[in-house]
Amino acid sequence: MKKKDIQELKNKQEGELMRLVKDKSDELRVLKFDLAAGKVKDISKIREARKAIARAQTFLREKSQTK
Repeated sequence: MKKKDIQELKNKQEGELMRLVKDKSDELRVLKFDLAAGKVKDISKIREARKAIARAQTFLREKSQTK
């Protein structure tokens, strides 16, 4: 993820971050099922989805602590 993308995440509202976490979690679930079925060739997408979830949760935690 580029520095610009991280900055955009930091500027998002809590609702947008929660929606992003939900979407990425759904995407991760589908990728894991596809991996088990042998459909996924590029497993780096799984790692990217996990990292995106972690980043969004980190910014959510920061926003909740500052309130």
